[in-house]
Amino acid sequence: MTRGPEELAAGLDAWVAGRADSLVGVRRHLHMHPELAFAEVETTAFLEQRLTEAGLAPRRLPTGTGLVVEVGSGPPTVVLRADIDALPLADLKDVPYASTREGMCHACGHDVHTTAVLGAALALADLDDLPGTVRCVFQPAEETVPGGATHVVAAGALEGASRAFALHCDPAIPVGTVGLRTGSITAACDRVDVTLTGPGGHTARPQLTVDLVDALGRLITDLPGLLSRQVDPRAGFSLVWGAVNAGVAANAIPQRGTLRGTVRVLDRDEWKGAEALLRRLVEQVAAPTGAQVDVDYVPGVPPVVNDPRAVALLRAAALQTVGAENLRQSPQSMGGEDFGWYADVLPIALARLGTHGGGAPLDLHRGTFDVDERAIGVGVRLLVRTALQALTADAGTSGPSAGAPPAAHPARPRSGERR
Repeated sequence: MTRGPEELAAGLDAWVAGRADSLVGVRRHLHMHPELAFAEVETTAFLEQRLTEAGLAPRRLPTGTGLVVEVGSGPPTVVLRADIDALPLADLKDVPYASTREGMCHACGHDVHTTAVLGAALALADLDDLPGTVRCVFQPAEETVPGGATHVVAAGALEGASRAFALHCDPAIPVGTVGLRTGSITAACDRVDVTLTGPGGHTARPQLTVDLVDALGRLITDLPGLLSRQVDPRAGFSLVWGAVNAGVAANAIPQRGTLRGTVRVLDRDEWKGAEALLRRLVEQVAAPTGAQVDVDYVPGVPPVVNDPRAVALLRAAALQTVGAENLRQSPQSMGGEDFGWYADVLPIALARLGTHGGGAPLDLHRGTFDVDERAIGVGVRLLVRTALQALTADAGTSGPSAGAPPAAHPARPRSGERR
């Protein structure tokens, strides 16, 4: 594909079609050999080999896994990001490419994301006179808190770039379609653990002690309602409890009780104040009960807030790739995605890649998750065209676009925690 960018539109589809089997083979290799966060050693080596064979010079991230590789030279620079880690779930599919590693599988589509960015890098490397630089980031540990994206940012892998783009599989929309949304497309996701303690006692005499079960019940029911009156409803602030534990005997008031849940927020500004707000409300609700309170609030990932200009570039590329009839308005998701950290450095946009090939949708984060592999080619074509659209739009500029949001709400790294 030794031709200029303007001729790529006609040749790209043929380039991808001619390598369809190879791209599917890459995805299936990754699917069969999943690796967990910061342990993506074989995955990194596999990608490194493919990129090196294409004449590129990938470099490893300081974490030891994950890669950064540049295609082209000179400004402007745009970033394409893939996430390479798998989930600690058993693969329940009866397919030839099922995971070969017990208790691990690519149940979130990271194998597809990685294959699409690899394919985009190889396609772009075949171009003559690329009008700038496309920096492909193969990021580790997306599935952890606060996410491998924080290590990418800390390593300076985004410096000098004007904007960044990523894809995420969406089993709710058909293969051959693309979902786009301006503004928040995913939510911040934090974890909150509340521990209550008291002297304990007999259930016949609750007035002589602190009834921790009653106190837990008040927190369970009162906190979500209070939050709905403390935060603008448009912020999408959600507190949902996932676990409660207290006591073992029916006639004994326990000395200790715990609640665990997640806080999810679509608005980045409201997210900055979420911890302080939760701590204050927990203390207020628990105070009349006499229980001692300890709150462990673990910041997770920020919301992914899609930049309008970056979405416009994605839309232009999507129109060339799938046509207006196959574009969708992507709904907001309350799930977390650490791509949101990239927005501390530069404007970002995340697109939804349709992977549903028929039958009942195979939902994310389940051992049965799979994709229609025709989505891989769509992803490659979309990313290549998006990169070229962005390079053309950003020509004559360098560095992050004006107005990129400042860094905020620093996360406390907790290795191994998951969303």
